[in-house]
Formats: sequence, C-alpha cells, structure tokens
Amino acid sequence: MHEILTDYPLDDCNSFGFRARSRLVVRVRSEDDLKSALADPGLANLPRRLIGGGSNIVLSSDFDGVTLLMRIAGRRLVEAHADHWIVEAAAGETWHDFVRWTLEEGYPGLENLALIPGTVGASPVQNIGAYGIELADRFDSLRAFDTTSGSFVTFGREDCAFAYRDSVFKHRPGRYVVTSVRFRLPRPWQPVLTYPDIAATFRDAASVTPEAVFDEIVAVRSRKLPDPARIGNAGSFFQNPIVPAEQHGRLKADHPALGGYPQADGRMKLSAAWLIEQSGFKGTRLGHVGVYDRHALILVNHGGGSAAEIVALATRIKDGVKAKFGVQLVEEPVFL
Repeated sequence: MHEILTDYPLDDCNSFGFRARSRLVVRVRSEDDLKSALADPGLANLPRRLIGGGSNIVLSSDFDGVTLLMRIAGRRLVEAHADHWIVEAAAGETWHDFVRWTLEEGYPGLENLALIPGTVGASPVQNIGAYGIELADRFDSLRAFDTTSGSFVTFGREDCAFAYRDSVFKHRPGRYVVTSVRFRLPRPWQPVLTYPDIAATFRDAASVTPEAVFDEIVAVRSRKLPDPARIGNAGSFFQNPIVPAEQHGRLKADHPALGGYPQADGRMKLSAAWLIEQSGFKGTRLGHVGVYDRHALILVNHGGGSAAEIVALATRIKDGVKAKFGVQLVEEPVFL
C-alpha cells in the first residue's frame, strides 16, 4: 500500500537543485504502489505528475498536487540467445548504474550511453542517445501502466514511435507510466566508434573491449560535463537541430567551420553547442545561472538560481542563435 508524504521538499529531486515543494508525495516502490496511488479516491481530484531522477526537468514553483516519485528497483537477464541477450531493468533504476551492471554481468551493448543522468524509466521517453547510439537501437520492449484504461500494457519498438529525442510518450504526457524496460543487446559484441573523439582513442578496433569503451565515455563526459552534485544542471539543455540539406549548404557557405551529421532522410543534424558558442554565449551568466564555460550546451545553476532565470537565459540564447544562423533551438528538459 502506498504511503503519502505531505509538504515534501523537491530540492534533491531535481538536478538543477531548484527549491520547490509538493503538497503531497508518493514514493512508488512497486507496481502495486503505483496502482493503489492512482486508484486512491483521496488523490483522484488533485493535479498529478511523475518524477524519476529529476535530471531532465525544470521545476518552476511549488506544486499543489501529488508528485509520484518513481523508485521501483530491479534488474535481471530475461533471455540469452545465440545472437542476443534480453535484459530488463525497473523504471526506478539509475541509468548509469544499470549500464555498469550490464558490463559487470557480461551483457555489453549499452556502454556508449554511460554516464547519462536519469532513470531507466525516463530513457525511452526521451530516446536518450550519445556517441553513436540511441536507446531505440538497443530497445526490445517496455511495460507501462495506462492511466486511461487502468491496466498494464506492453510497448514494442514500433509502438514507441522513436525519433530523435522523441517518442510517443512525449506526445501523450501523463497517460503512460513506464515501470520496466527491456533491452536487446546483440552478440557477438561489436564496438561503436563512430564519434571522432572516441575513435581517436582506439586505433585498433579489433582489440577494443566493452569496458574500455565504457571507461573512455565516462572520461570524456566527465571532462566536458559538470557533475550535478557540484553544479546544478540538467545535462544537454537544447536538442541538436536537424535542418534541410539545402539550408545546411547555405549556412556552410557563410560559416565554413560549421559541421553536420547526415541523417537517413537526407537532412543534416547540427551541433547546438557550436551554434551557441559561435553566438557568443559560452560562459555567459544571468543572475545566478549561466552557460557552462566548458560546454555551451549546458545551462547551470551556480547557486540560488530559479526556473525563471533559466527560462530567461534560454530565451536569450534561442533568440541569439536564431538571429545569427536562422536556426530555431528546442529545449530538451520538461518544464514543470
């Protein structure tokens, strides 16, 4: 049976470290907790929201409703086949800890996604990705509670409608609560070394190990990205924009240093960090918040900051990039 906590501080439940409280909180430690909380008549008429690791949200104010904190734990090998493993993790598991566990247990394939903050349950919602791999590339299925039908449902890969930092769950907020995710990890393992700063480390792909890739990804991300425990942040704040090839060509003519990553549909993905830095925002401060001085894609809370300051800074950055390059940036975090 679920436990209801009152006037609960959420400062430690969001990686920006913004001060906020929730009128009521339920720590969801099992599917039964989830079902009973959603069926509780005392909570039925209150606004409701779900928070996992809090690493991809911007909390704007106190919440006069019930916050569900996803805390379901568990991870296991489901099936072992000649050409793949199926592994499963509960939604409340910390993503990085799960990735490390898969390697310790001998099920590689997620190492390029090491050190991404957040929980397993949030990973398919955002279709997280880094260094040449997206979650969709390793996804098998997930189990979720449908708040409309009041029953559990299973989503296969096609059901999720994965796209760049997108899924069906982002377009139906609040309807589905992910409780566990399964991953299909191919065997024999092959390293993914498509990113230059990773490939440069491994000259001989035949001798690369999953653990070595994991360690290098952790090292690279640690050099570039601030630890939320020291400097409040939500990781990459803007999506890398994808533009038509013709627009990329025009921009390249005006800005020869502009890079680009070809997409399957012929469009080009640009580096949001490069656009922001070239627009003069790297290291900028606005009140208590700013743009990280080592990576222009990260907005940080230097201490005492607020959602209002982050919104103001993000707006200034979007306007500046739009004016200089004609490209519209889109935020990654969810504003609550």
